[in-house]
This record gives sequence, structure tokens and C-alpha cells, in this order.
Amino acid sequence: MRLLFPLLLTASSALAQQMPVVQLNAGMHLIRAEVAADYATRMTGLMHRASMPSNAGMLFIFDEATTHCMWMKNTLLPLSVAFIDERGAIINVEDMAPQTEDSHCASRPARYALEMNRGWFAARGLKPGSRISGIPGIK
Repeated sequence: MRLLFPLLLTASSALAQQMPVVQLNAGMHLIRAEVAADYATRMTGLMHRASMPSNAGMLFIFDEATTHCMWMKNTLLPLSVAFIDERGAIINVEDMAPQTEDSHCASRPARYALEMNRGWFAARGLKPGSRISGIPGIK
């Protein structure tokens, strides 16, 4: 197991370096978001990462708007997730505890989810109805 863990961290870091990055805006706040737009990257998400910069996150782009759910299996960081509709408006924000398998779901159909360090949205007053701009495909 000792050899497997560093290998997993290396694989996770390599995946992170290969993922596209976009700049998003939440009002005056800039976000550097890695994009998880296919099944493999969405399933891996932010697993096995020990830290994340304060204005960095991961944008999940789903194939269709539906009631998506997130979980934290193998995720070491406490995160908050904002579920976002097709217009870029936040639907709801959920706080998630590390290394749990609890489901955190959109309260109505969402096309996107943005994971940030836990409390990031609340600390900036971002709540349902707040808009996130810069999401690929949204004008």
C-alpha cells in the first residue's frame, strides 16, 4: 500500500496538469477553475489532493441539466459545491465533509457544479441567484 499511495498521488497530479483551466468570475471575485467535462475527469474530481489555492476550484460540466449529486469519497479537502443552471446562476450551495459518501444534490436541474474550498461561497456572500460568468458555452 505504501507504494500505491504515492503512485495515486502522482497519477492525480498528472491528471490535474492535463485538465483545461478557465477563468470564472463571481462578481468581482476571480476563480481559476480546472474543467472536468467528461466522465473520467468528473469521477476523479478533486480526489487525493492535499491542498488547493484559495481562489482555485473545479468546474464540472455535465452532459445535461438534471438533479446531479456530488460526494467526497477519497477527497481529502473540505469543499463547498455550487450547483449552477444553464444561465450561470447558482441554484444552491452545499458544504461537504472530506472522505464521506454522503450525497449533496442540486435542488433542481443543474448543468454545472463548481467546487471550491469549504466556505468560499459564503465568505463572499454568494448564494442562490448569484451569477458565475466565464463558464464555457454561456454568454
